[in-house]
Amino acid sequence: MNLIKGIANALSYLHHDCRPPMIHRDVSSKNILLNSELEASLSDFGTARLLELDSSNQTIVAGTYGYIAPELAYTMVVTEKVDVYSFGIVVLETLFGKHPGEFLSSLSPESAKQTKLKDLLDARLVPPVNRLVARDVVLAVTLAMACLDPNPKSRPTMQQVVLQFIFPTRNSTIPLHAITVDQLMPPRFSAQYVARTLPVQIMGEGEGRKVARLQSFQAV
Repeated sequence: MNLIKGIANALSYLHHDCRPPMIHRDVSSKNILLNSELEASLSDFGTARLLELDSSNQTIVAGTYGYIAPELAYTMVVTEKVDVYSFGIVVLETLFGKHPGEFLSSLSPESAKQTKLKDLLDARLVPPVNRLVARDVVLAVTLAMACLDPNPKSRPTMQQVVLQFIFPTRNSTIPLHAITVDQLMPPRFSAQYVARTLPVQIMGEGEGRKVARLQSFQAV
């Protein structure tokens, strides 16, 4: 969970504390580095772009297959929400122990009601028994699903994600082993729409390699 929160802090810093805002454009598991103390850093800023407020911010598609926001395939306009989408993929990949592409592509209203969260979590890890850790896992998956909303405007900002981790507004009274996927999805979220848009991915290339130290976020 610390890794997920660290990535969220880093992206919130790039999007909301840098002037002008910086969009990473290639948030993926291969671009997350861990030091000896298991502290995470975002790496490979070769495709990063500054977000100019007086510009259309149109660009070529860049990023890693399987992490690219679907709207880039037809709008070619980069916003901070492309990083938010990629973050959602990384969160699920971290908790599931594998890329969530198969899970998302097969997602439907029926399967969402039948699939238990506990069956998706990485089987190599001991299931969380601590109440606070279990709460954070549920919150992380809930936020990840919101980040994958097909409508970019409906995705949360990374600042909102960070604040949710600091000040959770939703505490489930349902035991972790009983929670199903549909209970973690935003009310207006369409599982079928996600399954349709997920395959729309374009392969991109990054160049150069820089490492940004994760910045801590403090709520004011």
